[in-house]
Amino acid sequence: MAEAGAGPGIAAGCGAGSAGRTLAQKIIARASGRSQVLPGEVVTCRADLVLLLDSGGPRRIWPRLRELGVGLHDAGRIVLVNDHFVPAVDAGSAAILRLTRDFAREFGIHRFFDMQGIGHVLLLERGLVQPGMFICGGDSHTSNAGAGAAYAMGLGAIEMTGVAVTGEIWVPVPETIRVDCSGRFARGVVAKDIMLQLCRELGMDNAFRAIEYGGTAVAAMPLAERAVLCNMAAELGAETGLVEADATTLAALQAAGQQPVDDALAWRSDVDARYLEVHALDVAALAPQVAAPHSPANSAPVTQFAGTAIDQAYIGSCMGAKLGDLHCVAEVLRGRQVAAGVRLLVAPASQRIWAAAAADGTLATLTAAGATLLPSGCGACAALGAGVLGEDEVCISSTNRNFRGRMGASSAQVYLGSPYTVAASAVAGRIADPREFLA
Repeated sequence: MAEAGAGPGIAAGCGAGSAGRTLAQKIIARASGRSQVLPGEVVTCRADLVLLLDSGGPRRIWPRLRELGVGLHDAGRIVLVNDHFVPAVDAGSAAILRLTRDFAREFGIHRFFDMQGIGHVLLLERGLVQPGMFICGGDSHTSNAGAGAAYAMGLGAIEMTGVAVTGEIWVPVPETIRVDCSGRFARGVVAKDIMLQLCRELGMDNAFRAIEYGGTAVAAMPLAERAVLCNMAAELGAETGLVEADATTLAALQAAGQQPVDDALAWRSDVDARYLEVHALDVAALAPQVAAPHSPANSAPVTQFAGTAIDQAYIGSCMGAKLGDLHCVAEVLRGRQVAAGVRLLVAPASQRIWAAAAADGTLATLTAAGATLLPSGCGACAALGAGVLGEDEVCISSTNRNFRGRMGASSAQVYLGSPYTVAASAVAGRIADPREFLA
């Protein structure tokens, strides 16, 4: 890792010992009914909110509930979302969606979002995440909710069955790595570029660790960009990602029609909190990043991959098709055309994002440039629905993962970049530096 002041690298240091608590420790302590928890302890936490998705929710959990002869612990805590198999493209997908709808009716789940967007996006968009919450979800990117100062962890179907039945889960208290981001982004650089660099420099083996993001650059980010940082904590292999509560957190809740909890601003780390590591990143020196197949850790500045021909450019997923992302794409595409022979596919992350992008003219700009609009949902990010890649095709994507076979054929090559970089590449017909299009 680079020393402090040595360009865009991150400078590392260890926190000194103290009695202060991290945000992760505070939330887990409250959820476990204890005054204090220490890293390495295993405690049992009560879930404030449980996120079930069509992909691994009812179709995995309901058969186990029947076998055990039990029901749900508290349907009022559950948020259920149809987002992976939407809209149905075959009889199997239709059956999964119907089963999810039947599950909602059977158990009286009122917070059921059917084809309204990606679950992780909806939690923040609808103001369902309050600071200090302990959240369990049946998907690794549940950590997205950490942008709202919550501890949000992804679990497998067996663990989620236990949470659904008991309302609780055992949790190993993680060490926390702090990433302090300072400075102002250069044109064409966004939160996604931070995460691609962190995947390279921190690696993807951070099990039993939480990643806490802070600093002046994070304080200046809207909630949706903070969500990118927390979402891709999963790519770092961490238990979760978190951002402390501040005025931006409260404003986002109020904009969603929700009143923040009384102690919302208390959900932040103590000034003398002990961290496993503290890293500093100067975002002003950060260039647009691209990750090569088949790992987000295979990242480098975009110039290293410039000129690589592409077949498809994809704007989608729970952290790559927000309203701000669509605005980035429109900024590059305005007055330009997608290159001949390249498919630019855009799947807005929710129906509300669709509506807002239509109202402000963004979608008109995208379609005028030759983009194809797709339904809101996980889609090609999870190799579902439209946009799946064929053998040997090359794609650059705003999604969070590029593992072999993740978006279709195992021989396909998937590069990851920011919405700016994906849009610039769609116009150029090859991986391109977005700064060249943002004069």
